[in-house]
Amino acid sequence: MRDYRYLRQMTDETGILQFSRLDNPDKNSGYTLDDNARALMVAVLNDFKYDEILQYTLFLHSAQQQDGSWSNFYQGNIYSSRFDSEDSIGRALMACAAGTFSKWDNIRQLCEEMFIKNIDKAMRFNSPRAIAYSLLGLCKISSSENEHKNNYNLIIDRLSNYLLGLYETYHGPRWYWFENYLTYCNGILPQALLAVYNLSGSKKALKAGRDSLDFLCGILFRYGHLNIIGNQGWYQRGQRVAMFDQQPVDAASIVIALNEGYTAIGRREYLEMAQKGYLWYLGDNIHAMSLYNPQTGGCFDALTPAGVNGNQGAEAVLSLLLTELVISQQQQLNREISI
Repeated sequence: MRDYRYLRQMTDETGILQFSRLDNPDKNSGYTLDDNARALMVAVLNDFKYDEILQYTLFLHSAQQQDGSWSNFYQGNIYSSRFDSEDSIGRALMACAAGTFSKWDNIRQLCEEMFIKNIDKAMRFNSPRAIAYSLLGLCKISSSENEHKNNYNLIIDRLSNYLLGLYETYHGPRWYWFENYLTYCNGILPQALLAVYNLSGSKKALKAGRDSLDFLCGILFRYGHLNIIGNQGWYQRGQRVAMFDQQPVDAASIVIALNEGYTAIGRREYLEMAQKGYLWYLGDNIHAMSLYNPQTGGCFDALTPAGVNGNQGAEAVLSLLLTELVISQQQQLNREISI
C-alpha cells in the first residue's frame, strides 16, 4: 500500500519539514536531522529517484558542523545546536549506513564520508538508544567488505558490551530490560543486540536480545493487539503502563525489531506480531481508529485519550512507510519460500 504522496508534500527544496498543522506542512516548524535521516532510509530502501535520494543526503551533509559533527535542527537558514541529541546522531549514522548501499556512486561516497566522520563519537554516547542506532548502522555496513571493517568490528564489540552491561545491571525476575523504565522506541534495544548476533553469532547478544524482545512483546501485545506505551508517564518499573499518547514511531520500532528477531531465531510468532504491529496503523488498536489518512497519504501523529491527533508530521508518515517496507519484505520472502 506504500503511499508516498504526503512524504513528497512534506518535502521542499531543503528537505522534509518537521511538523504539520493538520495536513498542511508547517514551514515554520523547521527541519531536523532525525526526520531527514528517516526520509533518506525510506528513499534508499524504496529505490526512489536519484534526485530525491540526493536531496535527503545533502540535508545530512549540510547539517554537519566544521568538525563534521551534526546539528539536529535547521530553521531560518541557521543550524542550531539547541535540539542536538545523541539519538539524532545515531539515527543519522544508521541512515548513512543504508546510504552506502545506494546504486549511485556519489550518494554512497557522501554517506560513507559522513559515517566515518561521526562513528567514533558513538563510543562516547550515554543514550542506550543512540548506541543501539549506531550498532544497527555498524552491523549494516560491516555486512560487506570495506577497508574500515576491523575498526567497525571493534566499535561493535564495545557498544554491544555497553548494552549488555546495562542489561546485566537492570534485569531481574519479571524485568528483562536495560533500564528501570520503558519509554520511546523501545524495540531498538533488543533489535540492536539481535543484529549483532546476526552479524557475529554472539550468544550473549542473542540471549539478551531475545529475552528483552519477548519481555517487551509481553507488555505491548498483552491485549491481543499492539498497545503502545504512552508518552504521558511511560512505564516505570513497578508501576502501571501509561496508555496515551501512543505514537507511530513506536509501532515502527517494535515491528522492525520483530523482523530482526525472526531473522535471528526464526520464530513464526514474531512475524505474526509484526503483522499485528502494522495493523495498529490501520485500526487494530485501542480506539479501533486508523492512523493512515487515505485522503492525503499521511499518518496521524498519535492516538490520544480522545481519539487521534489530527496533525500529520514527518515522523509519523516516515514510521508508517518504514513499517510497510518491512512487512512487504516479509510477504515477499514468504511467497518465495512457498514457491
